[in-house]
Amino acid sequence: MRIISFNANGLRSAASKGFFDWFTTQDVDVLCVQETKAQEHQLAGPEFLPAGYKAYFRDASTKKGYSGVAIYSKVEPDEIRTGLGWPEFDEEGRYIEARFGNLSVVSFYIPSGSSGELRQGYKFEVMAWLRPILEQWLASGRDYVLCGDWNIVRSALDIKNWKSNQKNSGCLPPERDWLNGLCADLADEADAASGRGWVDAYRALHPEGQDYTWWSNRGAARANNVGWRIDYQFVTPGLRERLQACSIYRDVRFSDHAPFVVDYAG
Repeated sequence: MRIISFNANGLRSAASKGFFDWFTTQDVDVLCVQETKAQEHQLAGPEFLPAGYKAYFRDASTKKGYSGVAIYSKVEPDEIRTGLGWPEFDEEGRYIEARFGNLSVVSFYIPSGSSGELRQGYKFEVMAWLRPILEQWLASGRDYVLCGDWNIVRSALDIKNWKSNQKNSGCLPPERDWLNGLCADLADEADAASGRGWVDAYRALHPEGQDYTWWSNRGAARANNVGWRIDYQFVTPGLRERLQACSIYRDVRFSDHAPFVVDYAG
């Protein structure tokens, strides 16, 4: 099984740069997209729907052309969910879940706080609100793959300029503490009762890896590989042993983010 997570920063823009041409060569089972920046009817053309796939969307209703998430799948899901129960979050188009038997694949777009204190405050609210939901999922007995742009790095391995970003959104200590508090990089670190147990697919496969998934459009950040790893696939512990390989596709620039590809056994 191959799953891709990709923040498109505008799916129509990414498509015009050849994203779907590349995608059709990848034998992908599920694609999770963030920042579609479009309404569903604007993505209805054949250029946005590769043959053999079904597409499902959760658009932002608060502001057109903003946020938005999607899931593309070869197999028709048993169920699609698009709300977690907090309208302020749900209406920004930040969550969609596809259920296949006991497996849930989620496309998440966690808010950024880089525009100022107001949005950073909202980001902290989202983090606090999500914590018990993620705890519940971890303890549910279902297999989950949480794809998406979480707008938080985990450690110095995940960002080029670690020291100079300590006061910037996405690298703030409380953000990192929250995200790391969810994860168990080693199997014996898991504690489902406390909500800790999510497996970072990239870090499980590359314990000392220093790869990035996002680069600022300013300067020559991408050319110089001055990046951040903020796009993840977090999985429940039962999927740890099924992790086979992962890659970050950088050869073509479809977005300011790169597609993150993970292969699972079975």
